[in-house]
Amino acid sequence: QVQLVESGGGLVQAGGSLRLSCAASGRTFRTYTMGWFRQAPGKAREFVAAITWARDTYYGDAVKGRFTISRDIPKNTAYLQMNSLKPEDTAVYNCAGSPTSDHRGPYNYWGQGTQVTVSS
Repeated sequence: QVQLVESGGGLVQAGGSLRLSCAASGRTFRTYTMGWFRQAPGKAREFVAAITWARDTYYGDAVKGRFTISRDIPKNTAYLQMNSLKPEDTAVYNCAGSPTSDHRGPYNYWGQGTQVTVSS
């Protein structure tokens, strides 16, 4: 059974940092593009960042310069380092895996999400 499990979310003050992890199991994601998405209450899902198997990285405009995506292929894990957090970063963050090398997907594996709350 393929699973993506996010961790690392929580409550942080504005200006603070969090590091999210996405641990994959059930298959290797070595050749997959791994992405992070977020969804705030009442808003559409938003692309945050993605990293291809070749470690090309892509970011949404709202997080460029503040967030960094990375991956540890032997550990089958992706990470999202979030710095200079703002209240508008508050959302449920999901990681996802795409069998393509296109950061736009499609993504066919999704984690259950982890809540990030940034207080002002």
